[in-house]
Order: sequence, then structure tokens, then C-alpha cells
Amino acid sequence: MALDWSSVRSEFPVLEDWTYLNAATFGPVPQRAVEAIEQHFRDRNETASLDFLSWFDDADAVRAQAARLLGGEPQDIGFLPSAGIGLSWVMEGMGWRPGDRILTIDHEFPNNIYSPLSLAGRGVESVTVPGGLEFTPEAMIGAIDERVRVTLVSALSYSSGLRPPLERIGRAVRAAGGLFVVDGTQGLGAIDINVARDHADVVLAHGYKWMCCPPGAGFLYMSERARRAIRPTVVSWRSHKDWRNVNALHHGAPEPADEGAQYEGGILNFSGIAAMGAVLDLFEQVGKETLWARVAELSERTRQVLREAGGEPSFDASPWFDSPVVTARFPGRDVGELALRLREKRIALAARQGFLRVSPHFYNNEEDLAALRDALMA
Repeated sequence: MALDWSSVRSEFPVLEDWTYLNAATFGPVPQRAVEAIEQHFRDRNETASLDFLSWFDDADAVRAQAARLLGGEPQDIGFLPSAGIGLSWVMEGMGWRPGDRILTIDHEFPNNIYSPLSLAGRGVESVTVPGGLEFTPEAMIGAIDERVRVTLVSALSYSSGLRPPLERIGRAVRAAGGLFVVDGTQGLGAIDINVARDHADVVLAHGYKWMCCPPGAGFLYMSERARRAIRPTVVSWRSHKDWRNVNALHHGAPEPADEGAQYEGGILNFSGIAAMGAVLDLFEQVGKETLWARVAELSERTRQVLREAGGEPSFDASPWFDSPVVTARFPGRDVGELALRLREKRIALAARQGFLRVSPHFYNNEEDLAALRDALMA
């Protein structure tokens, strides 16, 4: 039976008043996620929080959902409050040596530029290859050698929509002996990221964009291989493997469990994790493959709309822009002013680095894109 997309749209109240095409900035939070947050706090009032250990059980159920989304295992998943903090855990936990290198793309999200550069004082070199329309996989793969300890890329470029071939890059990183770190904040929830296929050692995912979660709800995937290389840098009462024994907590040197949770620190963002679980329920009800196909279809239609309105989609210049972050230049037009004018017509999108950026998600439909086309051509 065909999926009723109108029922999906009904989960997102923002669509009643806006043509919302801006998931690459913030994904709208579905009603079921708001209700999950409210339910968490109602439950706390009813139980006086005496059952707080059960909150960790609930979080573990979401941990399993996150693992399914990535094709990983629950023990590989840890929760994080932001991708920047998660990346700091990775960078600070590595045993760096002078002469080590970190490879990334020069048009990356600032997290992924600043964090490598912050290690310059330890003798770590940050190396970049051209991004944007100049990107080629060959240039990136050609820069990978035994000196590159970490290769860091976003699954999608936040500004241009570049979609680097994760599998090819990951295979080259693995062959050279480094770690492949993927910023999945840009794209997870809209595109297929599979940690086994893509040879990803670490995936960072703050859920406020394509996963439609509230800020502060995110997770990381940390492979067994990565856990051997990256020590936990946040130490708390949960750093010992027997931390659930709260009536007799361990008071010696902690012995961490070999799992992604060892990087988390202490108390979790339980309400945000509850919201994430509700969103992942929705994703699973729709079906991952169905959702990804829907996003791909809407992205292609968006490119058509931008062409009809006189835009020059990045995809037309490079095959590495088959992406739901759909960008286009509009020769002779100020895209910043254009984005503001569209906002006045209740169309939410963005301008980044000289591109008009349109980022449709699975809740959008043809009527949304028709409204965009009409507004651009008015």
C-alpha cells in the first residue's frame, strides 16, 4: 500500500504556515517528538524521578534505533550534545605525534576546519583539498597516505551541497591505516550512510538538521577500531563499567566498558533523546529506503525548479552534487536578497557562499516546490 505522505506532513505544524525548505539549517521537530519530551517530564513528576535508571534503559532503546539507521551495533553508539563537542572528543582523545596529518576539504563546516587547526601547537598538520565545484575524489584520495591519521569529511557540504563519495574515500583511508571520521550532521536522516559499506570509523550526528530533533540531541558511532585509538576525555561517575550499581558506586580507578557510551560523560539529555526516539520511530514507519527515495525525488524536482527560474544548479557542473542540499547560482541576482524576499512570502530557505540553498526533506511535496517556482519567477 502506498504511503500516505499527507499523514507525514501532519506531523510538522510549521508546514501549515510556511513553505519550509531549510532542513540544512534546522529540521522542523515533529509533533510526536514534542509529545515525547512532554511525556518524559510528566513521568518524572508521577514517579518523583525515583525510577531514573529506567531513563537509561529508554536511552538504550534509542541507541539501538540509531545503530539501525547507520547499519552499526548498539554498543558502538554514544550520545552527544553537539557535533563540535563530539569532534573535540575525537581530536583530544587521539595520541598525536609531531608530523601527523588531518585531511579535510577546504569548504568544510567550520567545526571541521577549526578543530584540526587547533592542534597545530602539537605539531599536527591540517591538510585540505579543494571543495565546492573544484572537488574531485581523485585529489582527496591522492592526498591520503600513512601520515594522515584522520580524514574528516561531511556527508554533505552545508554550503554547496557537495556529496563526497564516502565509500571510495573510506576504502582509501582504511588501506592507508588512518581513521575515517564522517560528520553526519549534514545529511543523516535524508541520505544513506552505512558505516560498514563506507568504512567509517566515527560518525558524528547532531540531530537538529535532517533528523528533525531538538538541539542537543545527537549521537556518535565509534567503531571498535576507533575505540582502540581514541581514549575517552570526559571522565564521570559513569566511566566505570558497573555504574548502574548506584547503591554502591565504585570508588577506585574506573574501568570503562568497551562501548560508545564510555565517551558520554554523566547524565544524559533524556528529554532530547526521547524526542530522537520518536523521530526515529517515524523514520522506521516510513522506511529508510522509502524516505531516501522520496528525498532524492524531491531534490531532483528542486533542481528542475531552479533551472526553470533561471538558476544554475551545482549538479549541472559536477556529478558530486547529487544531494538534498540543492544549490544554484543566479547570475545577476543577489542570492542573499533573494532569500530575504522569499522569506517575506513565507518560503524558508537560505543563501550560502554565493549560492541559493534549498534543502527539501521527506515532509515536502510538489505544492511546496511549485510555490518556490512561482515566487522565484514572479
